[in-house]
Amino acid sequence: MLNALAIPHVGPRVATILAEEFGSIAAIRDASQETLSAVAEIGPVIAESVHAWLTGDYGRHVVAGLQAAGVQMEMPAGHRARRDGPLAGKTLVVTGTLAGYTRQEAEEAIRSAGGRASSSVSKKTDYVVAGAEAGSKRAKAEKLGVPILDEAGFCELLEG
Repeated sequence: MLNALAIPHVGPRVATILAEEFGSIAAIRDASQETLSAVAEIGPVIAESVHAWLTGDYGRHVVAGLQAAGVQMEMPAGHRARRDGPLAGKTLVVTGTLAGYTRQEAEEAIRSAGGRASSSVSKKTDYVVAGAEAGSKRAKAEKLGVPILDEAGFCELLEG
């Protein structure tokens, strides 16, 4: 829903990150710019844009109208980011084809275990889960020294 508001610098990925972190439009609106920018992948430019839009007259009017129309403004409890679990605080990238998971299922398993699923490998990546036909992301992980897990290792990590 947040993505549909056309807030500058907020696309589907940023909208999902904010929704999972804060759980509702009201919580995002009430967060300070500093709190918003402290969220992984949300920098000061995005934080300022989100804060200005949601606290401005136009943003408040739009959100109030959507609420009056019955639009759900809260993330379902099961979809909120977990702050505990075996992957708490860890960032994982899934690449290649896994036998037991679709890409979306693997990323949901990561979030359910408290971790963060990312689409790109960096020095901040904790693990790369590499399935069959893993390509450039696996190569980048090797170059950066990021640990690479096969599907069995990924399952063990999920179990704690």
